[in-house]
Amino acid sequence: MIENLWKNIKKKEFSSIYLLYGSEAFLINETKQLVIQEAVDLDEEDFNLSSYDLEETAIEVALEDAETIPFLGERKVVLLHNPFFLTSEKTKSKVEHNVKKLEAYIKEPSPYTILVFVGNYEKLDERKKITKELKKNASILEAKKLTETELKNWMRQRASYNRVEMDEAALETMLQLAGTNLFLLTSEVDKMALYVQDSKLITKEIVEELVAKSLEQNIFSLVDKIITRKIDEALRIYYDLLKQNEEPLKILAIITNQFRLIYQVKGLAKTGYGQQQIASVLKVHPFRVKLAAGQAQKFTEEQLMKCISLFAEADYQMKTGGLPKNMIIEMILFQLNHDLRK
Repeated sequence: MIENLWKNIKKKEFSSIYLLYGSEAFLINETKQLVIQEAVDLDEEDFNLSSYDLEETAIEVALEDAETIPFLGERKVVLLHNPFFLTSEKTKSKVEHNVKKLEAYIKEPSPYTILVFVGNYEKLDERKKITKELKKNASILEAKKLTETELKNWMRQRASYNRVEMDEAALETMLQLAGTNLFLLTSEVDKMALYVQDSKLITKEIVEELVAKSLEQNIFSLVDKIITRKIDEALRIYYDLLKQNEEPLKILAIITNQFRLIYQVKGLAKTGYGQQQIASVLKVHPFRVKLAAGQAQKFTEEQLMKCISLFAEADYQMKTGGLPKNMIIEMILFQLNHDLRK
């Protein structure tokens, strides 16, 4: 879907109206920038590119702009951010929109304007007439979070764009180290592509050498070391995080969330839920569920509950004073190492 949309934009086969929405901000932003790049010359942007926040500006103001003939060039782009009236979400905005005027515009859009609705909304309210009209008449990008397979395909395509390749082990390692954020994955692939200009191949070893782990991925590794009873390596990761000026309280919160996720995944899997269903229920990426499911096999439910209780006690100690915060996590790691060996 997105490939066809981008292909038409690059061929300058524009729609009069675009509707870009969903939870994957990177795809929305890339599509928006592509429309601007292909539709308006750089030296005409001051005249033929407008942007409105619909939480602050009434739609009729933007439509008046859309109906105005371009000052220079053959077309103009009008960006409409935060079209909250397409959703059932509550907003603090006090702006009143003349939706009837928008409905009329959608039926007869300006021939020299590209109108682009941009909203980071997971869902639109399909019951509303304006939503139905827009979805009937606009080119639509519903930017959902990509699956593990789609993320790997995205990285392959990005590598190919940079005239290099990534092997399967490199793709898997990238997801483990950098997570599922498309902004970060794209940036890392671009960086590694420059590094491998001679070999033209990004391998697992190169990913491990060059990719900077996110805080969450460092915590995942730390938890993995706890599970495999490698307390010295877990402490080494923890001390590295402290050197990076990460707050012990924040580190503890992410460790706690990871163990809570492992516990929830284990419980739901026990009742017969598949990984995709679990991801939907917990509202997390399926790849995180896949990793947590692997970790869950190393624990009993009782062990996980005991871990979570220890973290809750550590959180209380950090917030009420007493021992230094960094020492509290050290003690917790040693305690876990001792308890999990039983």
